[in-house]
Amino acid sequence: MSDGEKAKPRRRRGRRRGRRAAGPPEAALEHHNGAIQIKKDSSDAASKPQKTRPRRPQDRLRTVHETSAGGLVIDGIDGPKDGQVAALIGRTDRRGRMLWSLPKGHIELGETAEQTAIREVAEETGIRGDVLAALGSIDYWFVTEGRRVHKTVHHYLMRFLGGELSDEDVEVTEVAWVPLKELPSRLAYADERRLAEVADELIDKLHTDGPASLPPLPRTSPRRRPQTHSHTRRRPDDAPQPSLGVERSDRGKMEPGRRTNGCGQGP
Repeated sequence: MSDGEKAKPRRRRGRRRGRRAAGPPEAALEHHNGAIQIKKDSSDAASKPQKTRPRRPQDRLRTVHETSAGGLVIDGIDGPKDGQVAALIGRTDRRGRMLWSLPKGHIELGETAEQTAIREVAEETGIRGDVLAALGSIDYWFVTEGRRVHKTVHHYLMRFLGGELSDEDVEVTEVAWVPLKELPSRLAYADERRLAEVADELIDKLHTDGPASLPPLPRTSPRRRPQTHSHTRRRPDDAPQPSLGVERSDRGKMEPGRRTNGCGQGP
């Protein structure tokens, strides 16, 4: 046999990819100082059940529902719009900013929403008002004192009857008469700015078609049970109690008063 016909040595094929090395699957070989040692696979420890701490159940907040009422009191509502002003209250927030809003408060036991609006306006501003029409309702959520509160506030368009602005209520930082045209830029909350737009439309209808053109007030019944308050109103013992205004049957019998904004007598 010639040299060219000699059988060529067979090449050793490389190990196929993915093929495991021989030996038990749970162990691996490790060379150490010329000796072969068996090293346990770490997957054994992972396969053992581990002790886990039981999860602490999360405390669920108690949900409460609160209902309030308030009003947008307009002085000069029967006159030209340039002379119309609205009573607003200002409260200082945690950042020291003055936030202007409509006076409002909780509906107490035995009160209707309209009666609450009249009372709260008197307590927070010192003036008396008479309900003319409903502006709408606002509802929102917040968390306080470990409770989740869902609050609904009914608002009314009101006519100024008398009294002088006063910030004696400890929850009110400042009160002021604000021109009607400045409400969109003065009110801090978008929902109340929309209520001011509704009031502007109702005032136009009042001037054009008279009081009969205003939509009828929705029927409200006195509250039958007390409700949970998200905060407690505190008033000095020597503070005078404000007037609660007049009932609907006495409309027109009370002479309209004069308004002041703390800087002198109003028109």
